[in-house]
Amino acid sequence: MDILRWLFEAQIPVGGSVLILREVLGNIFGLASALGGMRRKVWAWPVGIAGNLLLLTVFLGNVFGSATPATLWGQAGRQVMFIIVAVYGWQRWQQSRRASGSSTAIAPTWASARTRVALVLALVAGTAALTPLFDSLGSYPPVWADAWTFMGSLLATYGMARGWTEFWLIWVAVDVVGVPLLFSAGYFASAFMYLFYGFFTLAGFIVWWRASRVQAGPTAVGDAAVKVETAFPDPAVSK
Repeated sequence: MDILRWLFEAQIPVGGSVLILREVLGNIFGLASALGGMRRKVWAWPVGIAGNLLLLTVFLGNVFGSATPATLWGQAGRQVMFIIVAVYGWQRWQQSRRASGSSTAIAPTWASARTRVALVLALVAGTAALTPLFDSLGSYPPVWADAWTFMGSLLATYGMARGWTEFWLIWVAVDVVGVPLLFSAGYFASAFMYLFYGFFTLAGFIVWWRASRVQAGPTAVGDAAVKVETAFPDPAVSK
């Protein structure tokens, strides 16, 4: 109990303000998970879940008596979403690794053109639908930015579980909006980490892009997509 109390109360003095230790630790776990995801390691998922649990208590600022009182329902809700989708991704990557007998969990592929359009439409429509909901709950303004980061995070995490290389680019779109939002709300540790993620996701995209070309071989990326589609049918692709 003393350890939990210390964890919830610990702060790191920085200049004239403080950082919440849970926020710092949560983002460190998140970075470790991103590194594992870049290397396509199964352990990336449970590590990410640990970070999500910590950040959930941070973004529910008013509930847990955070040093930063602004409550971001979208940011809090996406931690719950991360955990749910992470369980799916964890199981999927474990199955893929066992099936392939490889040290890496999944073979990166490209989403179909139809799936890409569906992802963009889902991001825009989801943001529009969630904005009034988060606004009614009292989320920190601009509320649409909170909704955008929630929807983008949902789609990016699902894309990672599916092994779509484009999921890294969705994270870039999330960071472009999320960094200014977090700075304005006073979550400086998360804002700086998101800023770093912006550059990191571009590097991750290049790594997965190259890996997808290796998987495809000399005949182009499309052949690799066919192989993965056979093993793991994509419901977004019509037969």
